Amino acid sequence: MRHPSARAGRTRDARGAIRSGPGTAASRVLLRLLLVLVAACGLAVLVPGTAGAEGEQVVGTLQTSRSGPIEGIEVTVATVDGDEVDTAETDDDGRFEVDLPGPGQYTVTIDADSLPDGVVITGEDSRTVTVDAGRRQPVQFGLNDGSQGAGGGNVEAVQLLVDGLRFGLLIAMCAVGLSLIFGTTGLTNFAHGELVTIGALFAWWVNTGLGVPIIPAAIIAMIGGAAFGALNELGLWRPLRRRGTGLVAALVVSIGLSLLLRYLIQIVYGGFSNPYTGLGTSRAVDYGLFRLTNQSLISIVISIVVLLLVALMLQRTKIGKAMRAVADNRDLAASSGINVNRVILVVWMMGGALAALGGVLLGLSDQVRWDMGFQLLLLMFAGVTLGGLGTAYGALVGSVIVGVFVQMSTLVIPSDVKYVGGLVLLIVILVIRPQGILGSRARIG
Repeated sequence: MRHPSARAGRTRDARGAIRSGPGTAASRVLLRLLLVLVAACGLAVLVPGTAGAEGEQVVGTLQTSRSGPIEGIEVTVATVDGDEVDTAETDDDGRFEVDLPGPGQYTVTIDADSLPDGVVITGEDSRTVTVDAGRRQPVQFGLNDGSQGAGGGNVEAVQLLVDGLRFGLLIAMCAVGLSLIFGTTGLTNFAHGELVTIGALFAWWVNTGLGVPIIPAAIIAMIGGAAFGALNELGLWRPLRRRGTGLVAALVVSIGLSLLLRYLIQIVYGGFSNPYTGLGTSRAVDYGLFRLTNQSLISIVISIVVLLLVALMLQRTKIGKAMRAVADNRDLAASSGINVNRVILVVWMMGGALAALGGVLLGLSDQVRWDMGFQLLLLMFAGVTLGGLGTAYGALVGSVIVGVFVQMSTLVIPSDVKYVGGLVLLIVILVIRPQGILGSRARIG
């Protein structure tokens, strides 16, 4: 047993019990936590693109499922009193943006007569929106080119199935790291959604700020995500584990870290939605029973390839087998000569890289937002729990099921509440099979 004098800053009380003095374990953990937060601030500062944005705008995209983006449509913005502010025309991608004189209520109107033949407005041709200070307010118009409902419900179901597979693979990309972190450390990391957001923001800054094409920008973002994951492990979670911090306390720390990072990103980046640049046309391509944009097709291909590589790594490589061994029984793995700390560090780096790539792919379809990772977090937890806690393959299977279920649920419920379907599925599975699809009834260790 180590002599008390070997631990600096410790004293004995009147009963001879060892107690911590100034500058001991608690202060060192606090210092490391501050270092992690300072580093997070530094990473957020690297995304300056809209932090200092001046003025307000209304933005939007005009497109249909069959015709794709519609260019050359005049959009007029006026005050609620009828005074015209400015007009704009949609570009090749169907996008428009109009600068505003300040926050307030505005009426946005599109010229219905300039729409292509066969395309009609579903609803009114004007929208009244409230624009807050410093905000780019999105405006949506319903357009129909005759493809809605065409071919009956079977065609719509196939389209939603394909969209659900794309969305489920994207969730799985992010959830695999979350599941491995839980399996190797027991930590339920509520800050994992912020890893997704940071990856997307970093790629957006590299792409739009430095002019780097999106593919190299995504690779750079993955490297940054891996580095941020390593920083989390080395600066915060490893010191907490060494001091015997309980899982409930670690859970609370992860929730606090999530809140801090999320609103720090909002302060620096702003409440904006921004697309990547240089993506080309977003026109959907007809594949018979379903339609996909090139970005969605690329997202599906990349997700499948990366997840297959992760599966091969877990099955064939030494570090992958070590990850599975640590997830199964950490004490037994350590007694077998496996460097558990090194394995956990690699898991954090891999989880950060996969989360960053998932954020980039999500940004391709939904644009880059400050809270995009948080909105995906509950679905990641649903996929991980549905597939089986702590198993990478379970996270993959569960996430794909959740993605398909969420998209297919819009056949019977409004799309605005479709994420509720994933949580309902989670509750049902927990009642019927609490250990998940691929989980075991009892875990040793």
